[in-house]
Amino acid sequence: MSEYALSLGSNVGNRLGNIRRAVYMLGLSGRSITAKSGVYETPPWGLEEQPRFLNACVLLDADIRPRELLAAAKDIEREIGRKTRERWGPREIDIDILTCGSLLLAEDGLSIPHPSMFERAFVLVPLSDIADRWKHPSLGATVGEMLAKTGCDGIVRVTSL
Repeated sequence: MSEYALSLGSNVGNRLGNIRRAVYMLGLSGRSITAKSGVYETPPWGLEEQPRFLNACVLLDADIRPRELLAAAKDIEREIGRKTRERWGPREIDIDILTCGSLLLAEDGLSIPHPSMFERAFVLVPLSDIADRWKHPSLGATVGEMLAKTGCDGIVRVTSL
C-alpha cells in the first residue's frame, strides 16, 4: 500500500458537493481515505478574475501506482462534469496528487511531489491539517515550514469534509 496526499478544489457549481463527491469516489475500488482536512475558501490563484475556490486535502491508502491514480482522478473529474477551460481557470473539480511518501517522480504529465505545492497556500493550509510534519524529499522542509513562507491571506476555513 502507498499513502498519497491529494488536493481537491472547486469553484463552479456546488463546490462543496463536488469535493465531497470526489472524496467519496476516491475511496472506492480498494482505496481508503485515512484523513480529511477541513474545507477552506480560498482566493483564485493564477487567474484572479473568477469565483473563489473551496479547497481540501485527503490522505489516501491504495495499492495503486501513481499513473493509475492519476487516471482514476481524471476519470472522477470527468464524471463530476469538469470541462476543459483555460489554464488555472474555473473548474467543477480539480484533483491533484501532491505526495506519495518520500517518492520523487518526474514523468511526462506527472510529478510527485507536485512541483508547485510549496508555493500554494490553498494547498498547504488544508494539507497542514492532515500532514503538517510531512517533509518534502528534495526541499527538506515540512508542510508547516513551507506554509510559514507562503502565508495564508484570504483563506478561511468554512466546514469539515
